[in-house]
Amino acid sequence: MKFFFKSLFFFWYRFFFKPLKNFRRSNSSSYITTTIATAQSSFNKYRRFSSSSLLHRSDLSEHTLLFDVEGALLRSSSVFPYFMLVAFEAGGLIRAIVLVLTYPFVCLVGEDLGMKIMVMVCFLGIKEKSFRVGRAVLPKFMLEDVGSEIFEVVNGAGKRVGLSKMPRVMVESFLEEYLKVDFVVGREIKVFCGYFLGFMEEREKVDEHALELLQEGKGSSSPSNVIAISGFRNKDFLHRDIFSRCKEVYLVGDGERKRWQKLSRDKYPKPLIFHDGRLALSPTFFDSLAILTWLPFAVVLAILRIATALTLPFSISTPLLTLTGLRLDSTLPSEESAATKSKVNGNLYVCNHRTLLDPLYISFLLRKKVVAVTYSLSRMSEILAPIKTVRLTRKREEDARMMKELLMEGDLVVCPEGTTCREPYLLRFSPLFSELCEEISPVAIDSHVSMFHGTTAGGLKCMDPLFFLMNPFPYYSLHLLHNVTTTTASSSDDDDNSRFVAANQVQSQIGEALGFQCTKLTRKDKYLILAGNEGIVSGNSKK
Repeated sequence: MKFFFKSLFFFWYRFFFKPLKNFRRSNSSSYITTTIATAQSSFNKYRRFSSSSLLHRSDLSEHTLLFDVEGALLRSSSVFPYFMLVAFEAGGLIRAIVLVLTYPFVCLVGEDLGMKIMVMVCFLGIKEKSFRVGRAVLPKFMLEDVGSEIFEVVNGAGKRVGLSKMPRVMVESFLEEYLKVDFVVGREIKVFCGYFLGFMEEREKVDEHALELLQEGKGSSSPSNVIAISGFRNKDFLHRDIFSRCKEVYLVGDGERKRWQKLSRDKYPKPLIFHDGRLALSPTFFDSLAILTWLPFAVVLAILRIATALTLPFSISTPLLTLTGLRLDSTLPSEESAATKSKVNGNLYVCNHRTLLDPLYISFLLRKKVVAVTYSLSRMSEILAPIKTVRLTRKREEDARMMKELLMEGDLVVCPEGTTCREPYLLRFSPLFSELCEEISPVAIDSHVSMFHGTTAGGLKCMDPLFFLMNPFPYYSLHLLHNVTTTTASSSDDDDNSRFVAANQVQSQIGEALGFQCTKLTRKDKYLILAGNEGIVSGNSKK
């Protein structure tokens, strides 16, 4: 029986399996040869990215450049930080925790499905009209992630088309407003009754839209005149129809992107002056874990710092606050104490505005109580403030009379910018303070945080001091500058002009001391950009 089956096996092997095997081998060889030949002819247009070779092309300005935002423009290979910013800033703490817990699973299911999961977690239930993270928060972090080498190439192209796998609402403002990109192609999120559903349109529709732009001539004079830059990692150049229509495709590796230099601030096509959001660092996955772990301890530490400042005298609270991690760097001019003693009325301290704690830090520096005037302040901040705060009415004559009365009683602190600015810029100084007295004491203020910003345009202003004090080592620097002499206000035209000259002089002196750039932007400009309003709200609300 054993011999019979053995003979049967060799019979079928000799007359059937062996000829079939040889036939498949010959066909497979011809198929591989044909495939290689096709690939070689197709891959002639695929080249390794080199910024120097592209920049030296004399016809670069005549071409349209189609670039992959995630695979070529940004140095980081992960989009998690941008979704974390959306989850935390637009959705809140609970949504951010859910995203962090979901992310390990996202890494296992693949890039496209993982992107859909993160979009669902971050956007589900968010109101479309109130979503301002894409304009007020994300551009700052994306600009800091742009490579200098790729930016020079993009900036030198005739027309620029940005192609992104992320939702369009996340990248549109960054690309159009700050990089001056002509067209943005991204995935739309479905909306129902004004709320995001968390579902994105398929990538094929995005490619169709990009192809329509090219075919209609909006991106270039002809589709064959397009140069594309993509990444090796996503393998999109192998199967996406959009790249097959391009004249040339340059590919960038992850290792090369990491070696790129960070785009310097002076090369930004549009200066980054205003941005919003509570998170001060780019929240990678491990940084997000650190932030969420630190959060409970941070709340306790902030409350402890507030209680210390409110209940203890300056001589005791100052060293105790230093032990808790608060850092203060300060300088006083040598003649300041003599000038202060010789004055009958109070001193007028004029400072730039970094956080709501500016007047309080000046009070700690001088080791005496001062009065702070503000354009608006939340009721909670007024109650908790250890110094007297007075709200301005925005009526010039009435505010000037009130501030003069306060100066008769003691020292007064005013922030003529009217709102805070995080970046190294000074907003326009309101000249009202120059009408109050003949001698002004300018104070140059700067602050730095590592985790949380202590300012907001679209959030709760009453939480600003708490968030600032939740940082492990918040830093403040105060420098009292030499006094500026001005003239007393009068109704003449010359004197009216002199108050603007005095305000500009104080602004320039503070800007020079800090290395900040002076601008003519106002509080209204800031809130229109970040919050979509003019920043004028009721006293029980935000600043």
